[in-house]
Amino acid sequence: MTRLSILHTESSCGWGGQELRIISEAEGFRRRGHTVCIAAPREARIFAEAGRRGLAALALPIAKKRAGGILALRRELASRRWEVVNTHSSTDSWLVALALAALPATQAVPLVRTRHISAPISRSAATRWLYGSATAHVVTTGEALRRQVIDEAGLDAGRVTSVPTGIDLERFCPGDRAQARTQTGLPAGRFVVGIVATLRSWKGHRVLVEAIAALKDERAMLVIVGDGPGRDNLREQVRSLGLGGSVLMPGNQDDVVPWLRAFDLFVLPSYANEGVPQAIMQAMACACPVITTPVGSIGEIVEDGQSGLMAKPRDTAALAATIRRLRDDPGLRSRLGQAALDVARQRFAQDIMLDRMEAIFLAVVPGGRLPVGGAKA
Repeated sequence: MTRLSILHTESSCGWGGQELRIISEAEGFRRRGHTVCIAAPREARIFAEAGRRGLAALALPIAKKRAGGILALRRELASRRWEVVNTHSSTDSWLVALALAALPATQAVPLVRTRHISAPISRSAATRWLYGSATAHVVTTGEALRRQVIDEAGLDAGRVTSVPTGIDLERFCPGDRAQARTQTGLPAGRFVVGIVATLRSWKGHRVLVEAIAALKDERAMLVIVGDGPGRDNLREQVRSLGLGGSVLMPGNQDDVVPWLRAFDLFVLPSYANEGVPQAIMQAMACACPVITTPVGSIGEIVEDGQSGLMAKPRDTAALAATIRRLRDDPGLRSRLGQAALDVARQRFAQDIMLDRMEAIFLAVVPGGRLPVGGAKA
């Protein structure tokens, strides 16, 4: 087996599904015998998390587009320690591309750009250079994102591959709800609607809070797992709606499995910027019925009426009606949960992701002979 030396870069100081995928992928490649390192700002949570998990981590000044970041990356990439560099956010992709452009051709390292979200891509000449000339291959986390990159960045289809995130199906699996309620401290007699997501506006937390208020059901309870820039505004919304006794915000949790098992229903009402959210995949693997929205590549894993239910984005009334429907139909909840579990077992295995990423890396390294051919999800 060919061993690779892979440098991941991440400029974001946030924490969410993107960072979790990088960590998961790095751990998987390490298990397979590859050399892996994560380069990130020292202040980024992913830097500390990598160290906590025993992964090699490199602190670089790449949080912003500044010359210092380019120079630091140029020195690192010139060291010839790395056969491929995998970038994950806009800022580090630009910094790596510019650093590589400053190196002699003999020291070039192929750049693989993983695009995790569905935000619009600029059609400027500079952006076309970044995605075209500067990047060896683009990876997306879903097929809809792949088509977006091909269209908006003007790339040949063979240079863009959809590789959905894989999850650990031994960890994310069904469990006893009563035991999970005890572990999390959630009351046994409540109908618990849950969301696990970074508190960002486009995740739709505010619409979900409004939907819970519209239910007017004292038995219903909303649990918001996660943290982020929207925390204070959400807390104020909960207070202003008089939902203090019906909404729990426990913050980030190192282990979300007990929470997913404790939920009667998982809801992610995103309205923008989504790829394939890991939280939905994790909920499905735990056989938790899902309500979500047809945004980004979500529709590639959740089939409306079959493995989950879809609601119109930013529509409080529609979301409340969908929650009410599942609240009142335990048989439907059970059927959707089982169907979601079946999909997860068939499609979400982590080794599928690792196999596809490994093939891409082997294809782009000098002398690589493995075609990737724009493989789809």
